[in-house]
Amino acid sequence: MNPYVYLLGAIILEVSGTMLLPFTGNFTKPLPSVGLIALYTGSFYLMTFALGQIPLAVVYATWSGLGVFTVALLSYFLLNQSLSWQAVLGLALIVTGVILVNSFAKIPTV
Repeated sequence: MNPYVYLLGAIILEVSGTMLLPFTGNFTKPLPSVGLIALYTGSFYLMTFALGQIPLAVVYATWSGLGVFTVALLSYFLLNQSLSWQAVLGLALIVTGVILVNSFAKIPTV
């Protein structure tokens, strides 16, 4: 399977877990806390499959960069949190950086 499919799955699970953070009540609410732990565990598990074919620096830059970008957007739309123009510019730069890292990475063909 394409390693980027695993990486995308890892990003989706990480973002889902991060979005649960406000609902854990500092880990005093069992259901969201267990969900967060399960989602992060699944994210790291899927990331190991991506690491079989993509260099660690590329995987981590993509995972963390797109995770930050997606969490910021979801927080804006779902949790009504504000984003200043500076934050929007920073998010655009993150996405640009992820594109550049992936464009020039030496990834073996599958």
